[in-house]
Amino acid sequence: MKSTRNNEDFQPKRRLKTKPVLLVLGILLLGNLLWFIAWLIPNDKTVSETEEEVASVNGKAITKNQWMAEMESMYGKEVLLDMVNTEVMEAAAEKNNIKVSDAEIDLELALIRSTQEGGDTSFQSFDEEVMRKKVRARLILEKVLAKDIVIKDADIKAFYENNKNLYNIPTSYRTSVIYSSTEAEAKEVLKELKNGSSFEGLARERSSDVSSASLGGDIGYVVEGAETIDEALGKALPKIDVGKWSDVISLKDGRFAVVQVNSVFKGQSFSFSDVEDHIRRELALDQLPQSVTQEAFWEEFDADWFYSEK
Repeated sequence: MKSTRNNEDFQPKRRLKTKPVLLVLGILLLGNLLWFIAWLIPNDKTVSETEEEVASVNGKAITKNQWMAEMESMYGKEVLLDMVNTEVMEAAAEKNNIKVSDAEIDLELALIRSTQEGGDTSFQSFDEEVMRKKVRARLILEKVLAKDIVIKDADIKAFYENNKNLYNIPTSYRTSVIYSSTEAEAKEVLKELKNGSSFEGLARERSSDVSSASLGGDIGYVVEGAETIDEALGKALPKIDVGKWSDVISLKDGRFAVVQVNSVFKGQSFSFSDVEDHIRRELALDQLPQSVTQEAFWEEFDADWFYSEK
């Protein structure tokens, strides 16, 4: 049993063998994304507003309506699914009188970051607020599933004593890197940064590493002593102020790099009392014969959505 999981998209991996029934209906929760609201909800906009030009190429207009429809086709289903699941979990929390504290969310985020070792990009696309919402929804699900499973106190204590290292979280750095094939190229990058160019923009344009370049150089959370990144790069991180970048770094594979630290999460050690409930829940979830997703609760809380008709 692992005390932390692979948290890609923060979706729990315990899934029911029988898929939940998706009911045919309209829209639930259209709160944050204006383009999504505009596309889904009838409103008083005139034809001229929906046909407003947002861009043009060789005189050919791209309208606001085309733009919103394209975004909906690319991201709409995923965004709405996330919104529905969040609301379903809030309903489950209210029904089962489940509370999730900020301290619990902080603990989960610390454990997640401790498993991010430069190259795991599952965490990059979320800002802090979104991450906290996703972790909260996951914790509600886990608490609902684990609430009726009895775990002996002695088993919880034994697990903690045998796995204390899991709860000694090292300092981690949200890191971005621009890789260059030659030292001259890296020095040119450094010059452009000093002249005011954005790190993210230069990474997309100049970095020789395609995967991180597409993310503006973001390689995720790097912990002190991580074995998945170049030793020289790892040693440079503690010396860089947040929002600043390094000098040119020579890497073992012959490349060169300029590194930026976007944020720092100080290492900390969690006591038994800090993680007792976390361990109890983990041990309880390991006893489930089936795995369950948030969608398993849709029918219980009468959750319907637009895509059930497609």
